[in-house]
Amino acid sequence: MNRIAKSEQIIDLKSGLLKAGDFITAEKKLKQLEGVFKDEQARQAMDQEQHIYTVQAHLPEEENTPGGLFWGTTKIEAGKVGNEYFMTRGHFHSKLQTAEYYWCISGTGVLIYMDTNRNCWGVEMAPGSLHYINKGVAHRVANTGDSPLIINACWPSDAGHNYEEIDMNGFSARLFEEKGIPILIPDK
Repeated sequence: MNRIAKSEQIIDLKSGLLKAGDFITAEKKLKQLEGVFKDEQARQAMDQEQHIYTVQAHLPEEENTPGGLFWGTTKIEAGKVGNEYFMTRGHFHSKLQTAEYYWCISGTGVLIYMDTNRNCWGVEMAPGSLHYINKGVAHRVANTGDSPLIINACWPSDAGHNYEEIDMNGFSARLFEEKGIPILIPDK
């Protein structure tokens, strides 16, 4: 008789966070996000040890293995640098012809997209919202709420991450709070 094994990965269904199994964790503090926010002077004046976001990733395949899938959870803290919401760095996929899914577990935010022609747009995120990120589109997430924003993601193991393009050229628009609401404004 064959035995049934217990699950190797455990997700806390309330928080969306991985709590057991084989995963890696990467944390980003404000000091690691130089050049990400528009108001660099405001960023420098803040506590550089302030935690901005955490990424957990379950990577069951070697990176660049065709046909595999990766799973991740991102938790973005609430806050702003000046009037710009806390957000992830953002990236294109190294392999532009790969897509990804994001879905919101808790909190509120905006998923910011930018295509290869630098057209930029945003879509609101709220608990239960599911977002298909098409191939060839850069993406980042901003927390527009007063509590942590937690999202899950699934992407191909051969997608890769091209952070360099965003580090050099940024996104063509930024998400600011104006009169209490998030507004996506072209970056000049």
